[in-house]
Amino acid sequence: MASESVARLIEQLTKLPGIGKKSAERLAYHILRVHENEALGLADAIRDVKQNVCYCKTCFNLSEGETCAICGDATRDRQLLCVVEQPRDLIGLEETGAYKGLYHVLLGRIAPLEGIGPEQLTIDALVERVRAATVQGGGFREIIMATNPTVEGDGTALYISNLLADIPVQITRLARGITTGSVLEFANKEVLTDALSGRQKF
Repeated sequence: MASESVARLIEQLTKLPGIGKKSAERLAYHILRVHENEALGLADAIRDVKQNVCYCKTCFNLSEGETCAICGDATRDRQLLCVVEQPRDLIGLEETGAYKGLYHVLLGRIAPLEGIGPEQLTIDALVERVRAATVQGGGFREIIMATNPTVEGDGTALYISNLLADIPVQITRLARGITTGSVLEFANKEVLTDALSGRQKF
């Protein structure tokens, strides 16, 4: 039977997403085995994240100051705005190196069945940001809806598009369908449907 401290650590680890009791036990005993400095380094990193990281006041990306590094980067294309659901989506897009504009993080998606409505997201802040930029004369030329390709993600993108309908800005959606190097026979019907409906001129 585990000691009280170990049992408490296991209990806390099981609260992490994707971590069951067996995984939590393995992690707990791994922490016990490593050097004290390594274990305490993990504890310090968790404490620092909780104490120092907040949301950027402009785009709601994770930041250690009022403004995140992307919003503060003068080399970014400030007329291009990409709307994503979570900070981890932003990280994924940044890792491609293909996008050089700004972002807006919704911190979720509209999901009525889960009790998540527009007022619980940063949609109002997004609309206000786009309108303010338009009034100031340096408005966005394009807003890319990069919400997830799910029923909720598509619904959220449509909702936002309707709110921005009266603003002179091009609203686009991420392309979907067959990826380069893939084979049609192995693609599922949802991917093929997206590929057909989003086909482009050759």
